[in-house]
Amino acid sequence: MSMTQQAEPAVGRPPASGPEQTDGRTVRRPLVIRLLARPEVGVFLGAVAVLIFFLIAAPSLRQGSSMATVLYQSSTIGIMALPVALLMIGGEFDLSSGVAVISSALVASMISYQLTMNVWVGVLVALFASLAVGAFNGWMVVKTGLPSFLVTLGTFLILQGANLAVTKLVTDNVATDDISNMDGFDQAKKIFASSVDIGGVEVKITVFYWIVFAALATWVLLRTKYGNWIFAVGGNKESARAVGVPVNFTKITLFMLVGLGAWFIGMHNLFSFNTVQSGEGVGQELIYIAAAVIGGCLLTGGSGSAIGPVFGAFMFGMVNQGIVFAGWNPDWFKAFLGVMLLGAVLINLWVQRTATRR
Repeated sequence: MSMTQQAEPAVGRPPASGPEQTDGRTVRRPLVIRLLARPEVGVFLGAVAVLIFFLIAAPSLRQGSSMATVLYQSSTIGIMALPVALLMIGGEFDLSSGVAVISSALVASMISYQLTMNVWVGVLVALFASLAVGAFNGWMVVKTGLPSFLVTLGTFLILQGANLAVTKLVTDNVATDDISNMDGFDQAKKIFASSVDIGGVEVKITVFYWIVFAALATWVLLRTKYGNWIFAVGGNKESARAVGVPVNFTKITLFMLVGLGAWFIGMHNLFSFNTVQSGEGVGQELIYIAAAVIGGCLLTGGSGSAIGPVFGAFMFGMVNQGIVFAGWNPDWFKAFLGVMLLGAVLINLWVQRTATRR
């Protein structure tokens, strides 16, 4: 046989017929499975299901004013759930976030009233105090190596006791004085606690802040170097440090972002009600964390989004107000909360296994 008649190697020619041969590592999963593997998609579907359920169970919820109330309730949770979620993606917790909201409002109120100053002075001092608390939490975590659970639990107890003790010492009461007649109050109220008329329905300004903050947080996570740092330190801080990620800076600033969120909601509470009850805020930190978990943030860090907690917070607001509009016993809220949290944990587990399955 001549050389020109030799057969060509089989590897140089694709099979004439039959399905494409691939190994298990290159099999592309169906689009539906890949979408459901995204945690924000699961919580979105859950939020839609909760919405439909309460629209049927509570017909009065279909009114525009009722839905505005739901969105307002959701926004006050959602604004705080965003920095809490970022912190969880970074691998840490903050159990002091609930009482930190009240601490910020108390500082602003007492600085303004007791020192007879423009309320904006109190607002700025409260901002500094809130950022300082966040910086302290972050510094303690990175310098001592203690779990953030223990560090922020200590901060929680300190703030809770100080809120009550200092308020009683300064005002001889458990609540601050009314600051509605002080200079700068009207301007601050417009920024932190006003409403916008949309088609005859009054919508609280916190709803719009919530949307803007969620968009900003999403951009930071997905389009900035700082967002990459957050995922990196939450996934494996030692590996992140080895490739040049400023781990300590990232963690401290994440705690400060929680302080910033606490300041904002604290100012909203102050200028909505003109006074602050010093014993409030206890337990709210669990609501913020639960909204983040329901939104797809893993308890182990390194995974999550800013959009998921938006839907998680909406579910909380819908259940909280839906029970009221349905005329049910409000004690059922905790039961719904437990069911949603357990369901979210199971979904997150499934997502984690699906994402790592070859």
